[in-house]
Amino acid sequence: MGIWQKIKSALAGFMAGRNGVDNLGYASLWTGLILSLADSFIGTGLLGLAGTALYVYALFRMLSRNCYKRAAENNAYVRWRYQFTTQMKQFWMRLKNSREYKYVNCRQCRVLIRMKRGGGMRTLRCPKCGCEFTAKS
Repeated sequence: MGIWQKIKSALAGFMAGRNGVDNLGYASLWTGLILSLADSFIGTGLLGLAGTALYVYALFRMLSRNCYKRAAENNAYVRWRYQFTTQMKQFWMRLKNSREYKYVNCRQCRVLIRMKRGGGMRTLRCPKCGCEFTAKS
């Protein structure tokens, strides 16, 4: 067996039962890199310290043997990222369509309802709660 095969099998044995890199690990590594690069331009030292802390946190997550807890943390991060990106996509879509449509919140359940601009006052019915209200388009 060659030297690289021995190193590969030793590393595989060391990482057995450990968490490894996941979405939250990648995000913390990239955020740490960005903060470190920003600190090299600004030069305060605080951003570099925060970047180093994120590197240590990512390393801790990779080498942790408590896979259930790390998986729960990763799932919470993935859910948060999905909600955030969905909200950003919806915001940009509303911004793009703002000339043609007006967006109104339901008075009871606060659901966002889209209505075509023009035509004065309209009676709207919320698709979620069924509340009827009037709004100017």
